[in-house]
Amino acid sequence: MRKLCPNLERDDALDTVLEVPIPEEMFSGGGGSSRGGSRFGCTGVKAWMRSHAADRSGAGEPCSMSRGELQLMLGVIGAPLIPLPVSHAKQSPSSVLCEQLKGDPIESSSAKYIVQQYIAASGGEWALNKVTSMYAMGKVRMTAAELNSSDADSGGSNNGGAHRGGKKGGGGKGGEIGGFVLWQKKPELWCLELVVSGCKISAGSDGKVAWRQTPWHQSHASRGPPRPLRRSLQGLDPMLTASLFAEDSVCIGERSIDGEDCFVLKVEAEASSLRARNSSSVEIIRHTVWGYFSQRTGLLVQLEDSHLLQIKSGGPAGGGSVFWETTMESRLRDYRAVDGVNIAHSGRTAVSLVRFGDTHDGGNTRTRMEEHWDIEEVDFNIWGLSMDCFLPPSDLRDAKESQQQELAVVKPARPPPLRIPAVAVVRVGPSQVAAVNLDETESLLAR
Repeated sequence: MRKLCPNLERDDALDTVLEVPIPEEMFSGGGGSSRGGSRFGCTGVKAWMRSHAADRSGAGEPCSMSRGELQLMLGVIGAPLIPLPVSHAKQSPSSVLCEQLKGDPIESSSAKYIVQQYIAASGGEWALNKVTSMYAMGKVRMTAAELNSSDADSGGSNNGGAHRGGKKGGGGKGGEIGGFVLWQKKPELWCLELVVSGCKISAGSDGKVAWRQTPWHQSHASRGPPRPLRRSLQGLDPMLTASLFAEDSVCIGERSIDGEDCFVLKVEAEASSLRARNSSSVEIIRHTVWGYFSQRTGLLVQLEDSHLLQIKSGGPAGGGSVFWETTMESRLRDYRAVDGVNIAHSGRTAVSLVRFGDTHDGGNTRTRMEEHWDIEEVDFNIWGLSMDCFLPPSDLRDAKESQQQELAVVKPARPPPLRIPAVAVVRVGPSQVAAVNLDETESLLAR
């Protein structure tokens, strides 16, 4: 990963600081053929930087994928949120678990015991409580493949296993490459910047609103209370993972993942949380998270979540509805200790996006995407990480301020203060005493 881009205009000028570190493959044109010529290899980086600016006007393609495929892939894999708002309570998860173990049913008490083992395997409560902020930088490789229902029936002959738009190659070698930077200060404050093949997506939360910004869409805030980033649960923030599964999770059994026996914990999003994210045309039916914890090490091996939403058609007769089911499955690998905390430094996420219901083509549509990531740097307790680092975009701040002003105007004015009759207001001289009729003032207040 490179953080500086040599200045191609002037040899004696300072290097350009990259906003997001870029993998070496993007400097060498993806093939790694330019050895020792990093200055000439940066022409590819500069080319996609310029094409990214032109892509906002709809001209030029910054990568081998189509714009629609890349936008869909970044929108689904780039910055998804977990279904529940999680905040650090005044009590640690371990103390809360110990208080609730006796009165819970066996499924819940078993889940809380497994979470306790996970806290111990991740470094212990003492090491996790010392972490107040975090910085992570890594590289990603994304691929997409679309599979229709008709292709599924044919057994995946020609188009079933072919990656569309990506660079050819198997075993995670093809696809579009990029890098990301994540800043986090507890689960309420976080900021992510992800660049893949010249297209950038930014997301963040200031503790009051979670937002996302892309070149092809205006900045928009997510509905409901702010929620943590799913990428933080991929082995980067053990305390966040423990807080998520400590409250309402249940143990639903055991399962083997790549030969590793694991306990399976399940968390269902509450109905009130789902209603807060609904709109007039979109209804979220369910959102479920599963965590697979190793019986041998106690660490999180796999994270899976699935949500189903219904998009209501706006036809004159009501029409039918389209359902979208998104399933994300992340395998976590290469745990290493950083300041006493075990962090997963690599992994793979497989996404299945299924559309069914009132489709015009008469069949279901399935889209499969994959992401491989590697963590290059992780650091804790970052100095100088203030609230200014997590501010939403200016257009969202302006919209929020205008909304608050509208609410202040719509809010009914306070009734005017009660006036005491003129009889009670008497000019009092230095040697006079004015008597106040208490019965009269009480009758006025009663009105």
